[in-house]
Amino acid sequence: MATTPGIYFDGISSKPQAIDVQLDELNAGIRFGTFSEGFNLWLVEEITFEQIGNSMEIRNKHHSLALVKVNDALFASELIAYLSSRGHLSWYQRIIQLGIKAHISIAVLILGIIVAGYLVIIPWVAEKAVMLIPQKYDISMGHTFYQQYLNTNTIDSAKTGALNAFASRLQLRNTQKLHFTVIKSATVNAFSLPDGNIIVFTGLLDLMKDYSELAGLIGHEASHVNNRHSMKMLCRNLSGYLFISAVLSDVNGIMAILGDNVHNLQSLSYSRQFERQADEQGTRLMMLNEINPTGMTDLFSRLKSDEKVTMPSFISTHPITKDRISEINLLIKNTPHRFKQDSKLKELFLQVTH
Repeated sequence: MATTPGIYFDGISSKPQAIDVQLDELNAGIRFGTFSEGFNLWLVEEITFEQIGNSMEIRNKHHSLALVKVNDALFASELIAYLSSRGHLSWYQRIIQLGIKAHISIAVLILGIIVAGYLVIIPWVAEKAVMLIPQKYDISMGHTFYQQYLNTNTIDSAKTGALNAFASRLQLRNTQKLHFTVIKSATVNAFSLPDGNIIVFTGLLDLMKDYSELAGLIGHEASHVNNRHSMKMLCRNLSGYLFISAVLSDVNGIMAILGDNVHNLQSLSYSRQFERQADEQGTRLMMLNEINPTGMTDLFSRLKSDEKVTMPSFISTHPITKDRISEINLLIKNTPHRFKQDSKLKELFLQVTH
């Protein structure tokens, strides 16, 4: 039997006792004590231990205050090997015995899982939290932002009227009422709000050459509204906070967080998935209305090729514009459709862009 000196704390007295500690394989345990006062036996199934360097602290599951401490690396390794052979090492203790290389690998794996959870799983769950939010909150948030936005920007009333008249002639399969507002600004952009308000800048309208391009823009932005992309992206961006509220099914908590970040609605950049969805559905809406669907790619191509134009956020976000154009062209090629000229849409388009 392997024997080593040790110290025993009985859990009653604060005074330590010098003892001898033996690995007793015959009785499947450790024996400790002194020849003058006798020995105690702790069976392997009763033992837990913690090792720090060469020091090992051994405890008994049934006497948690009692402690045997040894400072013998060889004894510690023999005891661990014996416990392992008997199947009495916990998963944690087995990991501790693996060595530094294994520890580094495990740490990297755990870090990878944490990063994946933060970047993929939590945003996905947070996006699903939108299903907990009634659409009346979309209206409330969008309306709040819209009113604040109008305080610092100027509406082109004539073009706003013409644009809404243009949109009213289209079947957009919208899930809520859409309203278009034209803002006087050289900014080449457009964005949608969760309540159905869609903001279009004159800088973008001035670059359009055909009413099919305007129809493509309207279909694209309407698709964002129909699919609640603004709310989903806001939830993704605030995923860390929303994850907890979603797990607890705390709708009020979710809305408080979103309400505090309503000012971020304009600056949202949609994901690759959402942009592709809006491209596809917007193109299909053009086909539904018998408008030439190449108007979507014509607009994208013009904006992409014009070096004087800063790429607007609604097409500069992922995926890369040329890839989106290729995907839309493939959709057009593989989808039966027909189109015709609409003189009324053309007339309204001229009012919007001139």
